[in-house]
Amino acid sequence: MHPPAYNCFVDRDKMDSAIPDLGPKELSCTELQELKQLARQGYWARSYALRGQVYQRLIRDIPCRTVTPDASVYRDIVGKIVGKHSSASLPLPEFVDNTQVPSYCLNSKGEGAVRKILLCISNQFPDVSFCPALPAVVALLLHYSADEAECFEKACRILACNDSSRKLVDQSFLAFESSCMTFGDLVNKYCQAAHKLMVAVSEDVLQVYADWQRWLFGELPLSYFARVFDVFLVEGYKVLYRVALAILKFFHKVRAGQPLESDNVKQDIRAFVRDIAKTVSPEKLLEKAFAIRLFSRKEIQLLQMANEKALKQKGITVKQKRQFVHLAVHADNFHSEIVGVKEMRDIWSWVPERFALCQPLLLFSSLQHGYSLTRFYFQCEGREPTVLLIKTTQKEVCGAYLSTDWSERNKFGGKLGFFGTGECFVFRLQPEVQRYEWVVIKHPELTKPAPLEPTTVPPSPSHSVSSEPADRLSPFLATRHFNLPSKTESLFMAGGSDCLIIGGCRPPRLAGSCLSTVT
Repeated sequence: MHPPAYNCFVDRDKMDSAIPDLGPKELSCTELQELKQLARQGYWARSYALRGQVYQRLIRDIPCRTVTPDASVYRDIVGKIVGKHSSASLPLPEFVDNTQVPSYCLNSKGEGAVRKILLCISNQFPDVSFCPALPAVVALLLHYSADEAECFEKACRILACNDSSRKLVDQSFLAFESSCMTFGDLVNKYCQAAHKLMVAVSEDVLQVYADWQRWLFGELPLSYFARVFDVFLVEGYKVLYRVALAILKFFHKVRAGQPLESDNVKQDIRAFVRDIAKTVSPEKLLEKAFAIRLFSRKEIQLLQMANEKALKQKGITVKQKRQFVHLAVHADNFHSEIVGVKEMRDIWSWVPERFALCQPLLLFSSLQHGYSLTRFYFQCEGREPTVLLIKTTQKEVCGAYLSTDWSERNKFGGKLGFFGTGECFVFRLQPEVQRYEWVVIKHPELTKPAPLEPTTVPPSPSHSVSSEPADRLSPFLATRHFNLPSKTESLFMAGGSDCLIIGGCRPPRLAGSCLSTVT
């Protein structure tokens, strides 16, 4: 068997050790579903030549802008941009946010070539303001390109994808940060044990989840990242969420009950990912990733849109450079007669991340406003979402996160009717901490996503409802997006003149209650 024909950018000895080559294979399938299965199985993972052919084909088929820089553009501009500088001393573009170029078994010529390609991309894509994933993408593509110009063209096609339903890489801080928030929301729903650990060991869980792309684009060893990229090119961005969730699950499994190796959980996760080969193989990592039953791509897209909207409301723009976005509950801005700051931070860690950025604002307290439900509704209507905190006469503490404005109850004509979304949940803090979520989150097999067509809801006299889901504050997990077997799966919240119902059951008799929400 002939040795693989590595290009001049690859360190042959390191590459042979990292990804042993088992020789060429042929790929004749054209159907997407079959290609998806082959990518997940690693059909071309052990053939250097075949992986290069597959990458060429998949990237060539990406729908792009009419004018997308190609290899000839690179050859025209590289000399002017690089000048007489040595490749190793070239500065990296600002949009990579100080991300280091991963070596990925490249030799010194290869590492210098990555810098040259990134600078030329920066010249041709002035609208790309934040893209820390790009050094890893270019370094991997360089393995499977005949020269720098071909690698440049492949990277440009990924950046220039104009299919709105096919997100590939984040190209602005707004998109990047909303992806981080979306990942945090997904961890909150699908990795609750790991999320509980993150909340316990970190001051600001949002900053831990802001590191998720670095786990994939930089810390993962080459053989793992290449397998992830194989599937990513076929299936898109959702794969990245899956793999990062799987990494967090394995981290929790290995580290649960053990002291952290440092006082910085971000550094511990990075170290775990760099040494992931000690824990799990690439095959097992992908197996775990695809065993997670995420909601549809369109549901996740709605959540991403909602997170972007929340960030824009905080003043973050497409041109924004990196800034820290923090969890909003602190000792100096929160006071409650029912819970302390630590308990409220725990609750805030369960709240969707687009709202966890905002400070809680007291709307209603039985100590200040009495026990009238009419007054309760008056104080809370027009606010969305809200958090209800309850302390019973037996000193038990419970509550609920309520995704929808209480004024929605008025559209039922005085009758008791349910409304809200699957983001609603109830919880208790005393005598023990427990959260109870929508049954569909735990058991997605109960339903399947329905087409997300815009629907128009007739406005009630006191409340108008937009026909566009993205305009709503709580579009994620709305029942209209699912085929539910019965109405019992959507009993989120209801309010009448004599009762509040959350999750389909009456609450206990209250000693006092307070409602907080975000601004």
